[in-house]
Amino acid sequence: MAFTSQAHNYIYLSSLHLSNGITTTRRGRRRAPTASVRCKMAATTTEYEEGQLEMPKWAGETPLSRLVGAMVSFKPLYSLLKLGARQVLISTAEKKNIQWREMTRKILQSDVHKEMDTILNPSIQYPDYYLSPFHAYDEGNLSWLAAAEAEPATMSMVFRAVPSASSVEEANEIVRGNWLRAIEQQHQQYSDNSTIRDILDVGCSVGVSTRFLADKFPSANVTGLDLSPYFLAVAQFKEKNSGHPRKNIVGWIHANGENTGLPSQSFDVVSISLVFHECPERAIVAIVNEAFRLLRPGGTIALMDQAPKSKTLQELSPVLFTLLKSTEPFLDEFYLTDLNGSLKEAGFINIQTVLTDSRHMTMTATVPPR
Repeated sequence: MAFTSQAHNYIYLSSLHLSNGITTTRRGRRRAPTASVRCKMAATTTEYEEGQLEMPKWAGETPLSRLVGAMVSFKPLYSLLKLGARQVLISTAEKKNIQWREMTRKILQSDVHKEMDTILNPSIQYPDYYLSPFHAYDEGNLSWLAAAEAEPATMSMVFRAVPSASSVEEANEIVRGNWLRAIEQQHQQYSDNSTIRDILDVGCSVGVSTRFLADKFPSANVTGLDLSPYFLAVAQFKEKNSGHPRKNIVGWIHANGENTGLPSQSFDVVSISLVFHECPERAIVAIVNEAFRLLRPGGTIALMDQAPKSKTLQELSPVLFTLLKSTEPFLDEFYLTDLNGSLKEAGFINIQTVLTDSRHMTMTATVPPR
């Protein structure tokens, strides 16, 4: 999600401003009031800017969205779009001195495959949507190449969210830093017990978000959960070889976020970062309900994903939004899903929506105390 920021090194959430606009979704629910975030750095103040629409014209059920969908469904054109989308990511990375090809080569030529023995859950049944092509990979997330390229792709993503950043660390201070501060503020404000003991990172991919959570909350037991054993193998391999000893070892679980099989009320925070735009609505609702079951009373859910209200996303060029949609088969469903309503139906309260960078929002909510 995106909202342009001129801020650099140290940026923190200073205040939230909720607008009064309420809209009705296709399911008849009222969409939650939109939010903007003011961030301070030193003596300057920057606000992430919202667009004029509830979502981009190229998303949802608009004529433009249907036109782009028809183009993407034409297989010869899809093949070209898939290649173009991949080149945009690699080009962004290399312009910012991210060694995409070298990072990928090191993973593929390492002993990462040995991690599969301790990661793979042979009883997993993959849902049909997960077997779709994702991100220009015909096998979706179920391949070594996708897993090896996930981290440089994530680095490229944060630079696209913060194009003014001079380093990936600076970009992450905004993209990840504001997300983490939103989690911390929600939990401190609404949980009867502000201590965070156990964190579950659902859809953790290769563990980038999981490691940020473990760094931010070093006393907590942090677990990353994902449907891709390839991604989890890379996550475990990188954590083992990070040279960064932790008080509590990060755990990795190969499971479906819709039905994890984990004990009820066993976590204080459930984080779902950059996952829902890859899911159909039914999966989003199931994951939200499962998170509610897993959280203790007073626990916090945190959703970080593309922001429908992002001015940057609403103003994407036709080339870029066509490339984006060519690699995200469930993007329209994500934009049409009423996340606020899904959280309320699951039982969450104190729902907050924060624009945490030029392309992303963070939604946080709380399980009612007993």
